[in-house]
Amino acid sequence: MDQLSDVLTAISHPSRRAIIGQLAAGPARFTDIAKPFDLALNAVTKHLKLLERAGLITREKQGREVLISFRPEPLRLVRVGYTSTSGSGANGWINLKGPSRQKEKGRRSHETRDEDD
Repeated sequence: MDQLSDVLTAISHPSRRAIIGQLAAGPARFTDIAKPFDLALNAVTKHLKLLERAGLITREKQGREVLISFRPEPLRLVRVGYTSTSGSGANGWINLKGPSRQKEKGRRSHETRDEDD
């Protein structure tokens, strides 16, 4: 996967977004990150691996502890990625409802005309 896809995958889950929110306040240890969640430690580890693959977190060993920090830079890819691929929508964001609905309406009108003939 490309980094944009990794970032979108990483932020798609509410638990991972909560972890990002927690780390936005500052670095934390694994146990501190896992504490507020009603998840197995194994699940928290998997969430952290996805965030790390997307480049949204880093791990830094300090003595016997490993501190996990948030890196916001990859989130800019989401904005830049959609802005550069879209000429429509507010502020460059893609309007997901617009073009597809128009195409669907066009298809329906063709189907109706075919049935009437």
